[in-house]
Amino acid sequence: MPNVFQRPWTVTFLALFNTFLWGSAFPFIKLSYEALDIQENEYGQQLFFAGERFLLAGLLLLVISRLVFKRPIRLTAEKLKAYAHLGAFLTFLQYLFFYIGLSISTGVQGSIIAGSTSFFQMALAHFRYEDDRLNRLKGIALTLGFSGIVIANWPTASAEVGFGIGEILLIMAMISGAFGNLVAKDYSRSHDVAPMTAWAMVIGSLGLLIVGYVLAPGDVFLPYTVTTLFFLLYLALLSAVGFTLWNTLMKYNPVSRVSLYMFFVPLFGVVLSSMLLGETIPWNALVGLLFVIAGIYLSTYFQGRANRGVR
Repeated sequence: MPNVFQRPWTVTFLALFNTFLWGSAFPFIKLSYEALDIQENEYGQQLFFAGERFLLAGLLLLVISRLVFKRPIRLTAEKLKAYAHLGAFLTFLQYLFFYIGLSISTGVQGSIIAGSTSFFQMALAHFRYEDDRLNRLKGIALTLGFSGIVIANWPTASAEVGFGIGEILLIMAMISGAFGNLVAKDYSRSHDVAPMTAWAMVIGSLGLLIVGYVLAPGDVFLPYTVTTLFFLLYLALLSAVGFTLWNTLMKYNPVSRVSLYMFFVPLFGVVLSSMLLGETIPWNALVGLLFVIAGIYLSTYFQGRANRGVR
């Protein structure tokens, strides 16, 4: 009998809820930058803000793990090594690239590029797991997805969409996050997901805080208000909930099955960025999204045929 996290409707609901949370992070980070007067080139403040977010998320999740889930949260030498490894990719490197990249990109572009995580995860899983190999049909789906990323970021006359250092950093963030998700899947076989995720965020956040302070010594303490504290708390909660749910889904399901839902991160992100930030959605971004949708659909379709034994 399948685990509750393996049931199709449960996977679909939790994955959609999770990707909605992650999609909403794009506009809320941009809103936080604006409210806290964090400028495009103030990388120290950006990373310190990221560190505060994930430190708060990790601490909240540790409390929840101990008081709600009744899980032990004490660190051992073995756990510290594993969680530091996970935190380096899933929190530190991913968000080192992500926060700086997003500050010099747009919420719409950042949301679309986030769709590449699913393809990076599937490609990396090919080399990591014997039962999750890529094939010709999956390759077509991946090609469509990457084509969508290129089209969505192709320069236009309005200069609203382009491909520069911001987009490169965002792609590096997605690669780091994709690899971190696979590391989390491996460690979840022998570690409780919630405490593992919590400590990975705490450890990774310390690196972000240190780098942020080094880049802007004495100028990283942000002028929080009720509004910006709400933004920070929301971002922390979505991280705590989102990463715990995602790591749990990854634990009990093949990477290719769960990764497909990552498409909805750019979908939700584009819509919410348009609503909350007033950003326009360029025509080539919409075309790019259609390519990403096609890639996800084909991946799902071919996987379904394989599961039914259809060739």
